[in-house]
Amino acid sequence: MSGVVDLRSDTVTRPTPAMRAAMADAEVGDDVYGEDPTVTALEADVAELLGHEAALFVPSGSLGNQLGIRLLVAPGYELVCDSLAHLARAELGAAAVFSGVTFRTWKATRGLLDVDAIAELIAPDAGPYLVSTAAIAVENTHNFGGGAVQPADQVQAVADLARRYGLGLHLDGARLWNAHVATGRPLRELAAGFDTVSVCLSKGLGAPVGSLLVSTAERIVEARVWRKRYGAGMRQVGILAAAGRYALSHHVERLADDHARARRLAAALGADPATVDTNIVVLDAAEAATVAAKAREQDVLVSALGPRFLRLVTHLDVDDDGIDRAIDVLAPLVR
Repeated sequence: MSGVVDLRSDTVTRPTPAMRAAMADAEVGDDVYGEDPTVTALEADVAELLGHEAALFVPSGSLGNQLGIRLLVAPGYELVCDSLAHLARAELGAAAVFSGVTFRTWKATRGLLDVDAIAELIAPDAGPYLVSTAAIAVENTHNFGGGAVQPADQVQAVADLARRYGLGLHLDGARLWNAHVATGRPLRELAAGFDTVSVCLSKGLGAPVGSLLVSTAERIVEARVWRKRYGAGMRQVGILAAAGRYALSHHVERLADDHARARRLAAALGADPATVDTNIVVLDAAEAATVAAKAREQDVLVSALGPRFLRLVTHLDVDDDGIDRAIDVLAPLVR
């Protein structure tokens, strides 16, 4: 690995030599015309893995989420999600800007679902003077919740609630692969019951770019139109899809290594390893920005996402030696 230990995000990974070779050898065509065979194969693979009819390859997880929301929530209606959700915090108000969608949120510890709080919040038919709820969004694993895996019983309870009131249900599954490896539950089981699901290839799986949205075949036809409207129609993009196919074949099961390293990092830095479900460690540190700046001076990079909020993310570009070095640098700073 390089001299820098970069724990800011699992998005910083670089394609491995074997992944680059797969990209170089990819068979390509014009995907806007539906003629890129590598993209088509990737979409079929992911739809099958997640147990949905069809999939659409998109450049980013945010676009996958935004297309999923667009399919479920009409302009002027609301999406309900937790207050820490990536959709609410980190997509720059895109749902309001592009789709006329408003949000209401509930406060969730570690981003974990609370069906009672959701049931109290939703307004499926609010009448002519208030905003009506059209859909609920779930994030699994939960980014700002420290990589938390959503409990299966709560996911099922939220799905039942959505069906009872005729609400759409979107899954932000950017790191669903991590939930799969952490729990041993099949991906199609984790994606079951959702109307739209987005998954990311460029985080723990290590592809350089790309996400997919899965849903019914009918919805994916509509999503393809909106992808083009948003300026994200791509041409010979099989070069990127090949990286995603390689990642799915070679980089899923190794996520367990990232999870183990994250727990070791948490234990060494004073966090409770029992709260580390996957590859994200959240530290409560006074003057988080100062800690991050001092760590950077020693070539260890972490994210300060609030006055007392440090996030560290393990990934395939950080090995055991990198974790040891991060501990040596960070331990005296956070204590």
